[in-house]
Amino acid sequence: MKKLKRSGRLVDMTYFLLQHPHEVISLTHFSERYQSAKSSISEDLVIVKEIFEDEGYGSLLTISGASGGVKFIPRIHPEQAGEFVNEVIEQLAVPERILPGGYLYMMDLLGSPKFIQRLGQVFASVLANKKIDAVLTVATKGIPLAYAVGQYLNVPVSIVRRDHLVTEGSMVSINYVSGSSKRIQTMTLARRSLAPGSRVFIVDDFMKAGGTIRGMMDLLEEFQAELVGIGVLVETVDVEERLVDEYMSITKLSNVDVRNKTITVEPGSVLELLQKMELEENK
Repeated sequence: MKKLKRSGRLVDMTYFLLQHPHEVISLTHFSERYQSAKSSISEDLVIVKEIFEDEGYGSLLTISGASGGVKFIPRIHPEQAGEFVNEVIEQLAVPERILPGGYLYMMDLLGSPKFIQRLGQVFASVLANKKIDAVLTVATKGIPLAYAVGQYLNVPVSIVRRDHLVTEGSMVSINYVSGSSKRIQTMTLARRSLAPGSRVFIVDDFMKAGGTIRGMMDLLEEFQAELVGIGVLVETVDVEERLVDEYMSITKLSNVDVRNKTITVEPGSVLELLQKMELEENK
């Protein structure tokens, strides 16, 4: 790369850091990339750090030591997350979304890159201080959300399927009980898609009783993997028996009146978690 002025360095450096979250970038790398002294690079990083934190993009950590450098941690301010959650609630409460069985049509939201990226940022913010090796979801509607979270955490995505694909090689299969229908179903995960001992975050778009997520948790045991957290876009509130205890949600679906075509949606637990994190960090 040709030698750049400070304004050019700041633009390219910002873009580079946004594309490499949770990755330690050495000062030597930037110094060689921009043909500039490390002292100048350090001054540039101070400017980038201030903008990231002031605008709510995330934080820029300084890693000391011979192998140190800087690491960009994507974050979102609780206030910004609150505005986004309110937007989600407004969009989900549209009566035309009601489907048989009390489900909601959400493919338009899950198919929106801007919406999905924002969801990924919110979940990644809660996980900012945790070590995550992989994101796990079940095909098919959870896939876009999982990749958004994986992008912000800079980790791979593993996809659980209900059928066996020959192109994925050897598979691990388990039977699980669907929380809503109480039927025994099968889910599979390719052996090569998840390294043994991985620290995993499970994410899905919708949760009623949590049978599918419970199945994924059981599947992780077959890989000797550790569950770090669970996140869902929408959880239903009025459930007799929840098969999952600890999880975070963007929204809570408290009532779907099919006859009167009304939907009641409330904020989920994510906002409380973000606010708690901010209070602890400001102590």
